[in-house]
Amino acid sequence: MNITRLSTQQADFDATLTKLLAFEETADDKLEATVASILADVKKRGNDAVLEYTRKFDRLPSITEASMELPQSELKAAFEGLPADQKLALEQAAQRVTSYHKKQVQASWTYLDEDGTMLGQQVTPLDRVGLYVPGGKAAYPSSVLMNALPAKVAGVDELIMVVPTPDGVKNQLVLAAAYLSKVDRVFTIGGAQAVGALAYGTATIPKVDKIVGPGNAYVASAKRRVFGVCGIDMIAGPSEILVICDGGTDPDWVAMDLFSQAEHDELAQAILLSPDAKFIEAVAASANRLLEQMPRKDIIKTALENRGALIHVKDMDEACRISNRIAPEHLELSVADPQAWLPKLKHAGAIFMGRYTSESLGDYCAGPNHVLPTSGTARFSSPLGVYDFQKRSSLIQVSAKGAQTLGAIASTLAFGEGLQAHAQSALYRKNSS
Repeated sequence: MNITRLSTQQADFDATLTKLLAFEETADDKLEATVASILADVKKRGNDAVLEYTRKFDRLPSITEASMELPQSELKAAFEGLPADQKLALEQAAQRVTSYHKKQVQASWTYLDEDGTMLGQQVTPLDRVGLYVPGGKAAYPSSVLMNALPAKVAGVDELIMVVPTPDGVKNQLVLAAAYLSKVDRVFTIGGAQAVGALAYGTATIPKVDKIVGPGNAYVASAKRRVFGVCGIDMIAGPSEILVICDGGTDPDWVAMDLFSQAEHDELAQAILLSPDAKFIEAVAASANRLLEQMPRKDIIKTALENRGALIHVKDMDEACRISNRIAPEHLELSVADPQAWLPKLKHAGAIFMGRYTSESLGDYCAGPNHVLPTSGTARFSSPLGVYDFQKRSSLIQVSAKGAQTLGAIASTLAFGEGLQAHAQSALYRKNSS
């Protein structure tokens, strides 16, 4: 396996790294036109359009309005039918994710200024949220937990899940995760038509305030297009992992950590930064040896050869600077004293600290959310959390005394802007005392 080797001492290092990191989703005019057409059709024809596309794309000729919603009894049966070890693991993961996200709940607050005017902020949950979950064989129950549980912790009244079931294949772990997460309603639809149904509402599927959850290119395009009609979480790019290692971690561990994201798809990115050249070669040797054991070895190999890199840096300070430039989705700080380096790391979706903290633990059960910003957007974005399911309203209650002071300020500025009604609105109250 030929993984790119780089050194920061190379004259062309900056240009080479920039090219390696470049990822812009290629505009597919045909895909975009298809998505636009589907959304317009769903908006116009509602259930009829949703059922028509589901019969066509998911090969479900017999689906009806009545059958596309799964009863809670089926979700419960899926959970109760799990093998004991899977049921326990799902429960333990759910408990940890819930406990972590309870720490994120924002409270309303108020204060009185010197003239008795009350100012503050009221925090309220969204009324209804739609959760998109990939279905069929490529299904991720962990995504159900990571998207549904923060919404429930936030106090969302109703959570609507859509999950495609191509050829009628229902992933029991996904349904069990929905039951455990107390998802209110589940519909067996997917694709752009499901996003449209959630955004616009149909006779059967209620309109939601926000759509969260991962999906394919059609789903991502549809989410972009309905933003503004409802909220969305983010548009996720390929999976990423960046490992900073001082050379003291078992190279097999690091190689497998790189594999853990590379196995997602051929466009995933896995990068190692280390000041120890011998360690870099040891990781490369481990990767070549371990690759043959991987069921998804072809995907891993393609990802590592096309978008992976083993980078020799001058020292740990330089590693931190490069990490901030990359702003990775997942950052493993695999060093002896991770706390010492943490203040130097500004941009990352999640930071996994110490030699024993594999990124995969965060994907499933550590507690923090695994829905993270990708493609460098960690420079300005955050992981999915309870705050994504809450909104804030400003509170202003002006006292009679406050109306005098604020009225003078506001009217002066309003007159300056040429907005007479604004000024008079403030002055009426100022002059009333």
